[in-house]
Amino acid sequence: MATPSFARIDQDTLTKGQLRKLETLRRSVGDEIGERAFAAWLATQPKPVVVEKDHDAELIVDTLWPLVEDGALEIPRGGYLIRRGRRRVIVEPVRP
Repeated sequence: MATPSFARIDQDTLTKGQLRKLETLRRSVGDEIGERAFAAWLATQPKPVVVEKDHDAELIVDTLWPLVEDGALEIPRGGYLIRRGRRRVIVEPVRP
């Protein structure tokens, strides 16, 4: 028997919610119909938006991380807000 096209669902790439939906469909209507329904549903879902890397944020991380690892810099939970001021950089603790 030939492998049906719906059997090509790669479960390693699915999110936890998608796996739950697939398993629920398989239990409720059977494996074959459930996988077909899931494949049809998955095809209608929007593709995730690819976010471009922020090179400035990467530069800040690359500069500060060695200091954090050495123990010379401690960043508290919640972190800091970094802003640009007139001829200076303003660093403030984030307030909840």
